Amino acid sequence: MKTVNIVNLGCAKNIVDSEFLARQLELNGYKTVYDKDTYHPFTLINTCGFIHDAQEESVDTILEAIRFKNEHPDAFVGVFGCLTGLFKKELEKEIPEVDAWFGKFDIEQIMGTLNGVLHESHRHERIMSTPNHYAYLKIAEGCNRKCAFCSIPKITGNYTSVPLPELIKQTQDLAKKGVKELLLIAQDLTLYGTDLPEKPTLTDLIRAISQVNSIEWIRLHYAYPVGIPDDLFEEMRTNPKVCRYLDIPIQHINDEILSAMKRGHNREVTRQLISDLRTQVPDVALRTTLIVGFPNETDEQFNELLAYIEEARFEKMGAFPYSHEQYTPAYEALEDTVDEDIKQQRLDTLMEAQHAISQELTLQKIGQELKVIIDREEDGVYYGRSEFDSPEVDGEIQIETTSPLEIGTFCTVKITDADAYDLIGEVISLH
Repeated sequence: MKTVNIVNLGCAKNIVDSEFLARQLELNGYKTVYDKDTYHPFTLINTCGFIHDAQEESVDTILEAIRFKNEHPDAFVGVFGCLTGLFKKELEKEIPEVDAWFGKFDIEQIMGTLNGVLHESHRHERIMSTPNHYAYLKIAEGCNRKCAFCSIPKITGNYTSVPLPELIKQTQDLAKKGVKELLLIAQDLTLYGTDLPEKPTLTDLIRAISQVNSIEWIRLHYAYPVGIPDDLFEEMRTNPKVCRYLDIPIQHINDEILSAMKRGHNREVTRQLISDLRTQVPDVALRTTLIVGFPNETDEQFNELLAYIEEARFEKMGAFPYSHEQYTPAYEALEDTVDEDIKQQRLDTLMEAQHAISQELTLQKIGQELKVIIDREEDGVYYGRSEFDSPEVDGEIQIETTSPLEIGTFCTVKITDADAYDLIGEVISLH
């Protein structure tokens, strides 16, 4: 049996694409692995093209695969994903050693190149690269927003929701594999269903997949601050399967910067949204993403953002220096005016402030009893998460126990200690 190594780069949406591809390869007689560190006779690289650093990582990975190919001339290297969605022609000229270049959505062409066929009746099935107890559910592709810093609409096209029956089918298949936690992802969750004939909302989708019995947690990532369904917060509060967790990238708080970013919301809309969330969903953990050093950002505008972070006290926060990327509206309309050193200084200042906030918030968890899913065991120590933490991006709970625990199961943990991002606790009971 021939082995295909799928090297996945970039975001969770790419992970889902790779998992669907892996299942199709398996149906055509291939064995698939996900291995970034070694290479195999067949290598398919799913690239990221969002910002310069990610593009560099993708190119470096391709060159590593080519070095393997030079030593093993019969090896096959194919490349697809977001980077090829932007720079396919340029890459073909620069790296001619690659055997085949594909667009982001060319799964049928990939199968044809590897002498396979696309099994339409199995399109909802995946070979998971995550642990068996959690999986990402991509509910839509593309984006209709025109944020000035973002190339995603150029790469993926307009917003296209996955029909509700298809998502239910995917959920049922994942549940059979042992998945307990679903992480809903899209470039924008809040627009879900607006392009479908039946107009199902994000809330409708949550209610539907909640009916799959073995799914115990549903987690929401990447909700745009505008257009959130009116009944979503009530569903989060009343549906025990929905984690009290929401990822809302606000990007900035200053009105002039938000307008230049073409975000479609202002300071007051943002403040009201966060206030409403905290009121309607008690104890909710909010994650956000921010950009510092956007063109023409002044010290005063950055200080306004810093002050808002102190006010909003997000439980989780990621921040990035602005990257002036080709194929974004800002690249055409604005100059990259903020010095890179200043961007880094602002980023460091922001993250220092968030570190202090996170430390205060985690210390408040001491003494609480939390439902925890067991993610992994390492050197005899178990690690898990509560509903307030997402895998890979958030903190963990180190679990003290004298009895073995089963990965992917739930238990109740009493928190005994904390640092800025992680917790320590002891098992009270098993579920």
